[in-house]
Amino acid sequence: MILAPDPHVSDEARERGLRGIVLEAAFANTAGAVTSGVILIAFALHLGAPNTVIGLLAALPFLTQLLQAPAVILVERLRARKMIAVVASIIGRSCLLGMAGLAFFPGPTALAAMILLQGVFCACSAVGSCAWNAWMKDLAPEERLGRVFGRRTLYATAASMVAGLAAAFGLDRATEGSFARQATFAGLYAAGAVAGMISAAIVARIPEPTMAAAPAIKLGPMLAAPFRDVNFRRLIAFLTTWQFAVNLATPFFTVFLVKQLGYSMAFAMAASVASQIANVAALSSWGLLSDRFTSKSVLGVSAPLYILCIAAMVGASQFEDIRLGAAYLIGLHMVMGMAVAGVTLGSTSITLKLSPKGSATAYMAGSAMVSSLAAGIAPILGGLFADFFSARRLEFLVRWSDPQGQMVLRPLSVSDWDFYFLIAAALGLYAVHRLALVREEGEIARRRMIGEVLAEGGRVARNFSPVAGLRLMTAIPGGLIRDMHLQARLARRRMRQEAI
Repeated sequence: MILAPDPHVSDEARERGLRGIVLEAAFANTAGAVTSGVILIAFALHLGAPNTVIGLLAALPFLTQLLQAPAVILVERLRARKMIAVVASIIGRSCLLGMAGLAFFPGPTALAAMILLQGVFCACSAVGSCAWNAWMKDLAPEERLGRVFGRRTLYATAASMVAGLAAAFGLDRATEGSFARQATFAGLYAAGAVAGMISAAIVARIPEPTMAAAPAIKLGPMLAAPFRDVNFRRLIAFLTTWQFAVNLATPFFTVFLVKQLGYSMAFAMAASVASQIANVAALSSWGLLSDRFTSKSVLGVSAPLYILCIAAMVGASQFEDIRLGAAYLIGLHMVMGMAVAGVTLGSTSITLKLSPKGSATAYMAGSAMVSSLAAGIAPILGGLFADFFSARRLEFLVRWSDPQGQMVLRPLSVSDWDFYFLIAAALGLYAVHRLALVREEGEIARRRMIGEVLAEGGRVARNFSPVAGLRLMTAIPGGLIRDMHLQARLARRRMRQEAI
């Protein structure tokens, strides 16, 4: 049976499976790119969603992670992780077809149906990921985790970028409220369902090692195990505070760009694609640094950088020229993409590395449950208090008076979603403090890691720099001049010899 575990996974089958992990990510993230993130928010706004519903939609992927607890029991009792992952994937991706049909019937009923279908989709994703994480722990060699998942994330981000560009082009050509826009949303969700089914088919062909024998499962003690591990408990504290801080603000980036700053949905997607391009460019370097040093060292640089980018979003609302603001946002999203590549890779790798073999399911589930609960609460609070902050404004004034009159400068004006970004940044700094308490073998000082990151960044920049090309261009005429000069000298020498 293709979904049954294999008691003897050969080296060849393992390598084939690791290649399948990378390929599957391309189709899975294509499905995600055209049905989640900016597209999901755009679809919700198309159906008439208020801020509270947008916050709920952003919370669903995290709140449904609480299903990790019963999923652990399911995994341990059935002991067929591949079967659970594939079946959950098929059921979840089928919901995308239902959401495609809602595009033609905007209104409260369609919005309620969307929330229900999205909830089922996220629930299936939670159950499937619980089985998937424990499966990957046994399949992927620990010393290659950084490279394998770095390549996987690279393929996933590249596919998301291409699919996101296609989605942006399609939505940009469809007028708001038109039948063409309804058809575009329907097509995107139908395409996402197809890509998701292909992903499930690839997963079904990846070998699954048989799970080691284990005693009878008791949910309470099993989920309590990671909290009895002092070091892993510190990691959970970091992940929890980090998820709350980040998800208080990031789910509303699209709303901030469209509603507060007045940019188009196409620009919001273009900014997201710019972030993904930078993500792709930085992934291999983060993966190399993770394997060379530690995941915590990578997080120690990438996490503060990401927090700085969230705070810097406030700067976008300070520009009066919308074109300057657009350039600032594109640049900021690119830096954010580089940072989030390190955060994603580092947090995934360190959670896997600190999970003991044989207990990975419980450790991963325990971590996911607590951090996802925090991540789910954050956008709901953001949606609930959106109207409160939209009616508030904080300005810092600089007033200069002289005999000719007065001059007033407003170096900073904070309103609406700006408050969320500053609050999220403050909470993120506390999360980084929690990370400092986690111990991982081989970690290095942050200052040294920053130096390594800058050195790696310089190497990447030199590969793309035109300086080497300019040197080659100047070397060619220089060589020709030297040859011509030498030939002239030889000709004059021959002429002197002939004259003698």
